[in-house]
Amino acid sequence: MARQRGRQPAGRRRDRGRPGGGGRRKPCPFCRDKVDFVDYKDTAALRRAMSDKGKIRSARITGCCRRHQSQLARAVKRARELALLPYVAER
Repeated sequence: MARQRGRQPAGRRRDRGRPGGGGRRKPCPFCRDKVDFVDYKDTAALRRAMSDKGKIRSARITGCCRRHQSQLARAVKRARELALLPYVAER
C-alpha cells in the first residue's frame, strides 16, 4: 500500500501544534561560571533574578538549578534585610 504524498502520520501531526514542547534546558548561569556560593553582596546578579515589582523570579525563568535557586533566594532575602535591594518596586 503506497503512502500518499504530503501527508504525515497522525502522531507527528499532533506534536507539531504544541509551543515549547521540549528541547534542551539552558544551563544554570552559576554552574556555568563555576560559582560555589551565591553572594548576597553581588547585587547585579541578584537584580537579574528579580522582576520589576521586586519579586524573586522562578527557577524556570532564571534557568538556575535547584541548589543555586535556593541560594539565590536566600541571598536576595539577606540583601533586602541589609537594604541592598528593595522589598517592593517604587511607584
